[in-house]
Amino acid sequence: MSPLTRMRISQVFAVLRLEIRKSFFSKRGLWIYLLALAPLLIIGGHYLEARGRLANRDWIHARQPGVTAEKLRSVRTGMARDEVVKALGEPVNINKFRRRIRGELRERESFQYSDGRSIAYIDLENGRVIRSRIRGACNPLEETKIYAGIFQFFFIRLCVFFGCVLVFINLFRGEMLDKSLHYYFLAPVRREVVVAGKFLAGLIATSVIFGASVALQNAVWMRHFEPAIVEEYMRGDGWHHFFSYIGVTALACAGYGAVFLAAGVLIRNPLVPAIAMLLWEWANPILPSALARISVIHYLKSLCPVEVPVDPGMPPVIAALVINGDPARPWVAIAGLLAVALGVLVIAAMRARTLEIAYGGD
Repeated sequence: MSPLTRMRISQVFAVLRLEIRKSFFSKRGLWIYLLALAPLLIIGGHYLEARGRLANRDWIHARQPGVTAEKLRSVRTGMARDEVVKALGEPVNINKFRRRIRGELRERESFQYSDGRSIAYIDLENGRVIRSRIRGACNPLEETKIYAGIFQFFFIRLCVFFGCVLVFINLFRGEMLDKSLHYYFLAPVRREVVVAGKFLAGLIATSVIFGASVALQNAVWMRHFEPAIVEEYMRGDGWHHFFSYIGVTALACAGYGAVFLAAGVLIRNPLVPAIAMLLWEWANPILPSALARISVIHYLKSLCPVEVPVDPGMPPVIAALVINGDPARPWVAIAGLLAVALGVLVIAAMRARTLEIAYGGD
């Protein structure tokens, strides 16, 4: 390695040391922590709902010790109320109400039974069963699909996206507004080195913050499962899913971060391209295949370890967002994202060479 190369590398790390504290603790950057913690509101709500459901299941089963899984499955549509009570016993949870449908008054009841593992919800109308649903115990393999939806639609598309907007746009445009960027440009450091150091600082900060959020999300998500079930899941696909989500998060920070850093260098008002990119990313599923590949979210969805299932009753617009019709191969997705990030950074570095600081015009 030549002395010049070693000097350039040392300069990059010098800029990195200066910038990394600002990326973690700047006043503008504090909002990133709120974005990183936002998914915990959804996951915490799911945890409380699941714990309440499990407590309700145990309470019901304690008062119906004779109910078994076979008896729950024996309930069929059209059975009379007396037949249900004879087979399962008197329900402890009864909801009664009346509805008038087309001028006819109908009496409805809702029963709950439990065999200690599952809860059966039995709906009756005018003394006859019209619906019987059995909800089993919490299963990590099934609930990973719920988490996949939260990760793809809320965490990556909104939290990570806007977190990168806040951090990377401010790396240049924020310092222009603060009238402090000229200190770098007056130092004997090439501007390409400044761009590289600032990008690495932003990438480390966002990857660490949002990566820690993913770890915390998974820890809370697993709280309502029995320890034995969690251990079995982690021995199977659990660790693969966990590290895949961490990797996808880091790649999202790299892809979005490079674009928004370049926007801060190239455009006076970088919020305009940020909004345009947000719309483009959300419209990605309905774009033709060739255009869909010109996006970050297309490759991120291809790398997610769990696909979000399409419910038959799902609205077409939501279903279009879920389906990834032409996923990229993992190595293509990773190489493509890194290549796009590098290409955008090269453009930003070239523009930084000729960037002039005119604070009076801002």
